[in-house]
Amino acid sequence: MTITQLKYVLAVAEHKNFTKAAEKTFVTQPTLSMQIQKLEEELDILIFDRSKKPIELTEVGNKLVLQARNIVNESERIQDIVDQQKGFIGGEFKLGVIPTVMPTILPMFLNNFIKKYPKVKLKIEELNTEAIIEGLIDGHLDAAIAATPLEDENIKERVLYYEPFVGYIPSSHRLHQNKKINTSDLDIDDMLLLEDGHCFRDGIINLCKTKRSYDEDHFQLASGSFETLVKLANEGLGMTLLPYLHTLDIKNTEKDNLHYFNEPSPAREVSLIFNKSELKMQIIDALHTTIAGVVKGAITFQNVQIISPISKVKSD
Repeated sequence: MTITQLKYVLAVAEHKNFTKAAEKTFVTQPTLSMQIQKLEEELDILIFDRSKKPIELTEVGNKLVLQARNIVNESERIQDIVDQQKGFIGGEFKLGVIPTVMPTILPMFLNNFIKKYPKVKLKIEELNTEAIIEGLIDGHLDAAIAATPLEDENIKERVLYYEPFVGYIPSSHRLHQNKKINTSDLDIDDMLLLEDGHCFRDGIINLCKTKRSYDEDHFQLASGSFETLVKLANEGLGMTLLPYLHTLDIKNTEKDNLHYFNEPSPAREVSLIFNKSELKMQIIDALHTTIAGVVKGAITFQNVQIISPISKVKSD
């Protein structure tokens, strides 16, 4: 049994296809198939049911994959220990970022990080929170930037910053004349939200739900971007809430529509999250220091109230 064979097994288990798995592991399909067959013969089991389309794991194969993932992760830890001992900060690093953070945070830190750590090959992917958690657990991501807390025992979180919510309230709205707003002023019935799947949407629902009843039928207008929500608000279709960093790029002609909350301001906690195995910690530390450093000067709010990014609607 070799680490390489286990990596091939994990690739087939993920892609459910020998050819795709071979492409992803940069070997020929016959080589990959032969190595997996050798492992099956050595263990005297069948890992995959090849009669199924797509290929499926057998019962024992499922158990083997769980252990194989642990073994491969631990084998990679050996190189990680060596790199840390040498003070080496480099190599491929796969970073996931949630959509409501990606447009604002990347321009703030990416150029500085690349210049300071030229040996790190960042591979950045925009993913929702569910896909990020899955990617961290199965090893397809090294770390991610997401709204927390996530309350997942497999994942560790290091806070980067606290980002207040800001009301975007057009002149036609009942709250526009208020210099500052309170959470008790919010009415879920005229709140424009992001589409399902965005944790920022769940945060707003949780915020409004503390004062209002929740009714799924009220959500007829939803969008995948804050820019569209602002445009809908300008058309008199309601108000919306924006993360503070998104308000920095609002047009000068629209800044009068920004309304801040009385303290404590509702806010989201944004963290760098990673697998509890703590691989590649030297790169994670470098990312955390860089990102937290550049955001510190941009967000000066002191008194905030953290709103959960996990929807509580179904459980209440």
